[in-house]
Amino acid sequence: MMRPSNLPMMRMRKRVARGRVVEEQEKQKALETQTSEESSVTQKQEVEQTTADGNQHVENVDPESNQKVENTEISRDEMTDEDQQQRVDEHQQQEDDQIQPGKPEWRSRDPNGATSDAQIEHDEAPIHTETDETTAQVEESKVPKESKKSRSTQPDNHKERRKARSNDDNKSNNYGYTWQLCNVTAGADYIPCLDNEKVIAKIHSRKHHEHRERHCPDEPPTCLIPLPKGYKTPVDWPQSRDKIWYHNVPHTSLAEVKGHQNWVKLTGEFLTFPGGGTQFIHGALHYIDFLQEAVPDIAWGKHSRVVLDVGCGVASFGGYLFERDVLTLSFAPKDEHEAQVQFALERGIPAISAVMGSQRLPFPSRVFDVVHCARCRVPWHADGGALLLELNRVLRPGGYFVWSATPVYQKLEEDVQIWKEMSSLTVAMCWDLVTIKKDKLNSIGAAIYQKPDSNDCYEQRKEKNPPICKSGDDPNAAWYVPLQSCMHRVPLQESERGSQWPEEWPDRLQTPPYWLNKSQMGIYGKPYPDDFASDYEHWKKVVSMLYMNGLGISWSHVRNVMDMRAAYGGFAAALKDLKVWVMNVVNTDSPDTLPIIYERGLFGIYHDWCESFSTYPRTYDLLHADHLFSRLKKRCKLVSVMAEIDRIVRPGGKMIVRDDSSTIKEVENLLKSLHWEIHFPKNQEGILAAQKSDWRPNSVIILCSYQFKNLGNCKMEQFDVDLDVETSDFEELHYYYAMDNEKENFCKATESLFHVKEIGSSSTDSDDGFVKGTYHGQPSVFSEKFEQVFGVRPEPILQTPRAR
Repeated sequence: MMRPSNLPMMRMRKRVARGRVVEEQEKQKALETQTSEESSVTQKQEVEQTTADGNQHVENVDPESNQKVENTEISRDEMTDEDQQQRVDEHQQQEDDQIQPGKPEWRSRDPNGATSDAQIEHDEAPIHTETDETTAQVEESKVPKESKKSRSTQPDNHKERRKARSNDDNKSNNYGYTWQLCNVTAGADYIPCLDNEKVIAKIHSRKHHEHRERHCPDEPPTCLIPLPKGYKTPVDWPQSRDKIWYHNVPHTSLAEVKGHQNWVKLTGEFLTFPGGGTQFIHGALHYIDFLQEAVPDIAWGKHSRVVLDVGCGVASFGGYLFERDVLTLSFAPKDEHEAQVQFALERGIPAISAVMGSQRLPFPSRVFDVVHCARCRVPWHADGGALLLELNRVLRPGGYFVWSATPVYQKLEEDVQIWKEMSSLTVAMCWDLVTIKKDKLNSIGAAIYQKPDSNDCYEQRKEKNPPICKSGDDPNAAWYVPLQSCMHRVPLQESERGSQWPEEWPDRLQTPPYWLNKSQMGIYGKPYPDDFASDYEHWKKVVSMLYMNGLGISWSHVRNVMDMRAAYGGFAAALKDLKVWVMNVVNTDSPDTLPIIYERGLFGIYHDWCESFSTYPRTYDLLHADHLFSRLKKRCKLVSVMAEIDRIVRPGGKMIVRDDSSTIKEVENLLKSLHWEIHFPKNQEGILAAQKSDWRPNSVIILCSYQFKNLGNCKMEQFDVDLDVETSDFEELHYYYAMDNEKENFCKATESLFHVKEIGSSSTDSDDGFVKGTYHGQPSVFSEKFEQVFGVRPEPILQTPRAR
C-alpha cells in the first residue's frame, strides 16, 4: 500500500488524478435530462412520489448510442459539467483548509502502530483449543473445541435480554414433540426478532429507526411458520435472478410503485425482475460498468471482491455483480418497501434484514472493499454523520464509497443543502472525493469517495471532529453495540490487519492473510498460517469425497447456503466452483475468525443462535452445522433452535450436521418430529444429512387477551376471545384459557359471571365453518396456568387478537 512521504506530495498526486478525471468529464455532453424522481436521500416516503414521477417521463434518444432513453424533461435544476467541477474543487479546497499549516507529519508513538491495546489483543490473542476425535471414511482434521478460557467473539452484553435457560429442559427426549403453527400477525413472513410487536409498541422514539432493529422475544418461539398458499419449489439459479413464483412471495406493492423503475413486475404467475433500480432503470450491468469507468481502480472481481450494498431494494445491483466475480452482501430494513429482502433471497441473491439505526452493523471493522448506496434513503449527513462513520468503520482503508443520489447531480434547494453538509462531513472524515461522474443513459450521477490509507490527514486536521475513537473502543465489537461517532486509526504496521490491501481475487481465497501471526496458535492448535492452510485442505477433501456424492444432495438445486458455525470459511471456500453463495456465521461466543473470512474474499456475520436470525422464512437451500449443537445446548434449548432452522430452510432444503453421537441423536429425534427425512452416510459416524418436507402441523395455538373490569368492590378480569378460524384447515384447535377449581376464591357478588372451565374444554357454536367462543375465568389462576404452558407471565392487552 502506497504511503505518501509528506502531505503536499499526496495533495499533488490527488490533483493530477483529478485532472485526468476532469479531462474525461469535459468530453461528455451536458446531461440532457434529470431523474424521474425528485426526492433526496432523506426519509420521505417514495411511494407518495410515484404518480408524479410516472407523469414526468418522456421518450428521448441518446445521439451517441441511438438508444431510446426514458428521461425527464431538461431542467435548470440539473447539474452541469461546470457545477460538477466546482463541487470537486470546493471539496479539494475544504481538504486543504482543514489541514494545520506547518505541522510535521504525524507518526504513531505506539511501537505497534495506531491500533489500541485492546485491538492488538483481539486480533493476535492465542485461541486455546481442545481436540475431539471423530471417525470418518475421509481423512479428518481434529475438530476444534474452544477452551473454556477462550475469548468470545463479541462482548456478552446481551444476557439480560434473555431469561436464564435451564439445562434440565435439554435433557428430555423431544422425539414426538407436538409442534403447532405460530399465531402471529406477520403470518408466513414472521421474523421473530423483527416482528416483536409487544416490544415495538413500547418504543416511543423512532427517530433512529429503533423499531426496525432487533428486539428478540425473551423466549425464542417454538412454533412453526405456515407456508403461503400455492407455494412451489423455487426457481433454480440463474433463472431465479430474473423471475420467481408469485405465490412464494405474494406481495405486489413494490411492483405497483417501483415497476416503472424496473425493480419488479407482476407477469402472470411470476414476479419478474428486469434488472433495474431507482438509479439504474436501464439495467444494473450498464450501471456497474459505468462505475468502473468512473474509477478504473475499483477493478471489479480482482481488486474489489466483497461489497456492501446499503438499502438494496430487490438487490439487482448485487445480483448482477456476480457476473463480475464480485460477492455483494445486500441489506435493507423490513419497512414499507414490502418484502424487498425476501425478493432478493428468493432470487438467490445474498441479503439480510437490517437497518442503519442506533446500533453497529453485525460486521467486523475494515472488511468491505466497496460500500454502495444508490438512493438508499439514509440521512448520512444527520446526527453528526453517525451513520456514515459506521460505514467508515466497516470499509477497508483505501476502499471506496459509491454514493448515487439526487444531491450529487441535482440543484434543488434540499439537494444542494444536503450536498453541502455531506461535503463538509466527508472532508472532516478525510475521505477523498475521487470523482463525480454522470451516467447519461440513466440520467443520474455518482460521487465516489475513497477512505484514507494513512493517519496523516487525521492528525493534521485543524478541528478534531469527528474525533478519533478512544483506545478502549474495540472496532470489531458489533453485537448489540451502540453506534460510536468516532473514527478508528488506520493500522500502520505490516503485521496489522488493514495496513495492506488483500491479494487480488481469486488468489486471496487460498492465501493465508498477511497479518496472521505464526507465533500464535489457531483454533486447530497449529500456528495460524498453517492452521488456515490445513483447514482449507480438510474441507476440500470432505466436500469433494463426501458432500458431493455421499449425502444424496442434488447440488444443482442448491443456491443459498449458510455455514452456521464457520471457522476460517474453509467449507465455503471448498464450494468456490459451484454456483452457490455461503453466509458464514461466526457465533458471538466463539473465537473471532470473521475478519479472516472477509480477507479471503468471502463474507459473513456475527450471530447468536440462541436468537432468531435476521432473515425471512424459507430463504436457505442448505445449512451446514459443524459441532454447533453440542455447544448451543449448554446455553439454550435445542427445541427453539430447531424451530428456527425449520423457519429459515425452504421446503426441500437440506441440512448437514456434524457433532458428537449423543447430540446427533437429539437432533435426529427433533428433525423426525418435524417430518424431515434423515439420511446417514455409510461408514460415517457423527454426521447426518436431513431434508425438509412440506409438512406443516394441522393445529394452531390461539391465545386470548383480557381486560380489567371493576364490578362493585371486587376487581376481576373477564377473558373474552372471538376466534375466527376455518375449521377445515386444522385437525384440532388448542385453547389455553383460565381454569379455577376453588370457587371460594371468587367474589361472591360476581361469581355468577364466571363459567369455570378447565384448559382444553370449550363451549363453542359452529357457524358456517367458523368456530367462535367466549371464555371466562379467574385472573390469578389463568396467569399461573398460562405461565405453566408458555413459560412467561401474561401481560394485559386491550384488544382481542383474531387467529389467522
